[in-house]
Amino acid sequence: MLHELVPNAALISLLLNPNNPNAALERQDVELAAKTLGLRISVELAGTIEDFELAFAAMVQQRAGGLIVATDPFFLSRRDQLVALAARHGIPTIYQFREFSTSGGLISYGTNITGAYRKAGEYVGWVLNGEKQVHDLPIFQQTSLELVINLKAARMLGLNIPATLVVFADEVIE
Repeated sequence: MLHELVPNAALISLLLNPNNPNAALERQDVELAAKTLGLRISVELAGTIEDFELAFAAMVQQRAGGLIVATDPFFLSRRDQLVALAARHGIPTIYQFREFSTSGGLISYGTNITGAYRKAGEYVGWVLNGEKQVHDLPIFQQTSLELVINLKAARMLGLNIPATLVVFADEVIE
């Protein structure tokens, strides 16, 4: 999706938290996708708040045409700061959770974290209501993804969102 938004970008940055055990796997997935599209990837690491400024400075210096923010609870907790940095540096950015787009980020595509928390609450309810056979509880795996596009952020970046993306969006923020 980011490639559709910035088709002329030759270099895309990936922001990873090196403290996240899934970082290496996510990096491999992004690198494989980039190779398929003929794009170069720069990986910037941020495991602390102080690392954000350095990571964005590196992206600007390398002239990154876009940014993928990896899935990470730390990044989610600092979403306002990340969204502000992406806007300040004019870097089109895609995130996994809708909370980034509703905080002013350009686009998000991923699972609905609120729905996952709601489902976790159901499990807690079953246990608190006396479910003795916890191993018999159904296994839940979120299978639906949602696309949220922030048109205000797109205008600020001077981007035209393709109609094909807007049509498939679950939510469009004006």
